[in-house]
Amino acid sequence: MDALNEPAVRRGLWTLAAVLAAWGLAVAAAAAARLYQAIDPMWIGPLLVLGIIVPTVAYAVMPAFQRVIAAIGIRRLTMFHIWRIAAALLFFWWGAAGKLPETFVRHAGWGDLIAGGLALAVILLPENRGRYAFMHLVGLADFVLALGTGLVLTRMGDPLMDGIRTLPIALIPLFGVGVTGASHLMAFDLLRHGAGAPERPSRIIMAE
Repeated sequence: MDALNEPAVRRGLWTLAAVLAAWGLAVAAAAAARLYQAIDPMWIGPLLVLGIIVPTVAYAVMPAFQRVIAAIGIRRLTMFHIWRIAAALLFFWWGAAGKLPETFVRHAGWGDLIAGGLALAVILLPENRGRYAFMHLVGLADFVLALGTGLVLTRMGDPLMDGIRTLPIALIPLFGVGVTGASHLMAFDLLRHGAGAPERPSRIIMAE
């Protein structure tokens, strides 16, 4: 039986879905109410990092959460990152409209496009731990580059960085980055425990 069909795992999945929905709605509501404009722009970076740390710590200390992620598995966890292709297109669109700095769009947009494309390629190929690890390393590096670029441009006082605090783009850094960044770290833990290795067919020895 698929581990996702186990009653305890199914309850955990519904709980996880509810938490993610509440998080996303809270970010959308705060952006719509312009609450992010009311805080110092330099606090946006720490908020993004906190969004990765909180679910990662929850995963580290909650065995039930670990069982849910293990049931989801490395393949589905990697498949989730395909959404970053849409995020990249949104960055490009926002940048073309002059609502984000060109440098930030180049780093974050192309980084997400590459990460999302790698995720798509990896799941279309046979199971391979090396390919999974490479995709998640590249995806995490994209976040480091995008976050670093955003912090530098914010510190330089680029007014176009205000664009990341408005809808719909705010959902990417203030919700998507936390969920996706934490999923990278969870994927590394799954790989550490042997996820992603191809299943070997059992050998049946029949006595003559």
